Amino acid sequence: MSSFQLNLSPLKEPLGFIKVLEWIASIFAFATCGGFKGKTEIQVSCPKNPENRTITAAFGYPFRLNQAAFQAPPGVNVCDVEWRDHVLIGDYSSSAQFYVTFAVFVFLYCMAALLLYLGYTGLYRDSRKLTMTDFVVTLVATFLWLVSTSAWAKALTDIKIATGPNIVRELGPCNQRVTCHFGSVTSMGSLNVSVLLEWGAGGGLKRGNREGSTKAVPSPSDGREQSPRRRRPGAPLFLHRSTAA
Repeated sequence: MSSFQLNLSPLKEPLGFIKVLEWIASIFAFATCGGFKGKTEIQVSCPKNPENRTITAAFGYPFRLNQAAFQAPPGVNVCDVEWRDHVLIGDYSSSAQFYVTFAVFVFLYCMAALLLYLGYTGLYRDSRKLTMTDFVVTLVATFLWLVSTSAWAKALTDIKIATGPNIVRELGPCNQRVTCHFGSVTSMGSLNVSVLLEWGAGGGLKRGNREGSTKAVPSPSDGREQSPRRRRPGAPLFLHRSTAA
């Protein structure tokens, strides 16, 4: 095995440059989703006391909303209701954990690929097994990346609904003797951006490796590098050698 030699030239090519972007996108993905914390607030008023009180349900990764109970202000009895018995609706932990876990995998894969591209450039270029293995891993990673992002995008849409104004209709006390109004919910803009980045990075993951796989390869006949050629549609499969005049 050749020794480690730092070569930054692959960063100027799609093969290396896109891997850097994917590495950054994966960090943003598991940092925003895995570290997200939010809350939804509802304004409550009682028949005997028209003054509004705020009840809050805190939620976050892994988004098991059915375990996020509402809480009244400490030491305050809001409308004689035990709000801790009422929770948000839905469990989206499977989609969220799949998304974050695969983002960590992409993070590690990009680090290993960049180490190979930058430190063992000659070994990578000369070994068809390495390039083919990298290409296959990239195809599988691209597919799973898009699947996990699609699943998380659908779950994020459902989370927004479950923590939005519709929650008022789902709370039992709000349909009986208590008047409830939706207050606010934590912004999920960072989660939206992470989904868009992952969609873009998923496409770049495949494009970057496809560009790298079409680089010049050694010719078995004379050892010189030749660029891959493509046959024109309708062209013959072989050419007759022209005779000297």
